[in-house]
Order: sequence, then structure tokens, then C-alpha cells
Amino acid sequence: MITLRRLTKRYGDTTAVRDLTLDIAPGRVTGFLGPNGAGKSTTMRMILGLDRPTAGHALVGGRPYGALRHPLREVGALLDAGAVHPGRSARRHLLAMARSNGIPARRVEEVLATVGLERVAGKRAGSYSLGMGQRLGIAGALLGDPAVLMFDEPVNGLDPDGVRWVRGLMRSLAAEGRTVFVSSHLMSEMQLTADRLVVIGKGRLIADAPVAEVIAGSSRNAVRVRSPDARGLAARLTDQTPGSAGAAEVARVADGELLVTGLPLEEVGLAAHAIGAPVLELTEVKASLEEAYMELTGTSVEYGATTPRAETTR
Repeated sequence: MITLRRLTKRYGDTTAVRDLTLDIAPGRVTGFLGPNGAGKSTTMRMILGLDRPTAGHALVGGRPYGALRHPLREVGALLDAGAVHPGRSARRHLLAMARSNGIPARRVEEVLATVGLERVAGKRAGSYSLGMGQRLGIAGALLGDPAVLMFDEPVNGLDPDGVRWVRGLMRSLAAEGRTVFVSSHLMSEMQLTADRLVVIGKGRLIADAPVAEVIAGSSRNAVRVRSPDARGLAARLTDQTPGSAGAAEVARVADGELLVTGLPLEEVGLAAHAIGAPVLELTEVKASLEEAYMELTGTSVEYGATTPRAETTR
């Protein structure tokens, strides 16, 4: 369990994290989302005792990280895969970590096998590709067999097979009853991997809810309906007189096809039945996590950019 209570971090006049209160529970993958500059890395660093909070506190298993006698046995973290001496082999790097926390040397070979680096464990870490470095960082997080695991962009640099492996690893760790806290900008992966989402913007908490609930709150959720009487159905759906279906928003996307927001699928079907309109298609169009996320964080983007206009060649 990771517990944050009114966690705040200021750098001069800038507040990177503001009054953040969260419980990150075991037994599930919690995704940590937010725009660049939202305070995600600062929050993770405060949990790990790398930054001191200005106010509030962060606890792991009910204690500050600095109070843990053998921290690698209780918390495993990957914040920066490049934080490895480039002249050391992967095996020697992990052995040094193990000795510092009283972890048996045999555990090094176990985690090297888990992340698929056993055949290159004798090579210098400085010769590793970005993806191999990520695997080494994950091995370091797993080394102490901890109950709490934190990962910042764990699939960065991995190929599709590696991304799929990380997804399975995160879910298997959570299934074992561990606390898994993962920061990422890849919405598609978070939608497939996470059970719950924490979204912050400008240092403030925006959402703390199951993935399905975050997506369900998007205005992009709609109902697609096709009918030969699309005009009459549209009039019925937007009619606000008593007994009508209600004031839905209706967009005509093609001849005979409507996109309806503001009403559940059942009510759209009942509205069609009420006026005798034949229905050729009636389906839910669900928003993606990316669409829901963009809605939530639209006013919290620190570093917005404009899309350049393409030049026309004459």
C-alpha cells in the first residue's frame, strides 16, 4: 500500500505537487497519468525519499521510505533506466544492489532470467540498447521480491513483444497481491494494463477511479443508429416536450445514420419504436482512454504546441 496525505512540493514560486491525497492499493495495477510537468515524477520521487515534501507525507506500508531497513525488499522502483554505471555488467550491477540489501546472490540469476537478459548478463550495461536497459531496470525493481513496485515509463524503448511482456508482468504482479504503480504516456497500454487510474494536472488530482469509470465519463461516448427515417428519429430525440425521448445531441454523420450523445442505447431504441422508425443498426460507440484523458486534462497542459500548417506546392 502507498499512502499519500496532502502531499505538496514547492520549488520557489512553483508548486509541482499540490495537496495530493491518495491510497494506492495492493492487488491491482494503478496507472499514473498526466501531461508533461503535471508532477508525476516529483510525486514518485517523494514516495521514494529522493525529494522531501514541502508539506504532507508519503508512506509505503505505513512508513516513510527512509525508515525502511532493507528498502529493496519492500519497494522496487524503475524511475531512470539509465542510472547504471556503464562500465559494469548487468550481473555485477545487480549483485551490488543485492549485497547492499542482504539479498541472496541467486536472486540475481532469477531476475535476469525473468527479464530475458541471462545470455547478455556479462556485457557492460553501457553497451545495452534502450530496450535492454529498460529490462535491466525492471530486473533491479524485482530484485528484492518487494510487495510494492513503481515503474516510470517501463515500456520506453521496448519492441512490441517487449511491450506485451511488460503488460503481462504488471498484471501478474498485481494478481499476486502486490501494489503496482505505473506512470506512462501510452494511453492504449494503460487501457489494456491498468485496473485503476490516477490522473493529475498542474500538480492537482483530477481523477482517481477505475479505468471503465474514467472512460464512461467521456462526452465522446455515443450511440450510432441507422434508420430510413433518420430525420424523424432525430426530431424525436431532440424534442424536449413532455413524453419525448429527451434533449439528446444528435449529429448526422451520413445519409440515414445518426450519432447520438446524452442518451443510453435503450432509450434511443425506444424512441425509434415510439415513432415506428425501422432500425438497421443500433450500437454503442465507446470513447477510448486517450479521448477521455484528453478531455480530463485539456486545461492542465503546461507545454501546448500548435500543429504546423502544410505548405501548398504550386
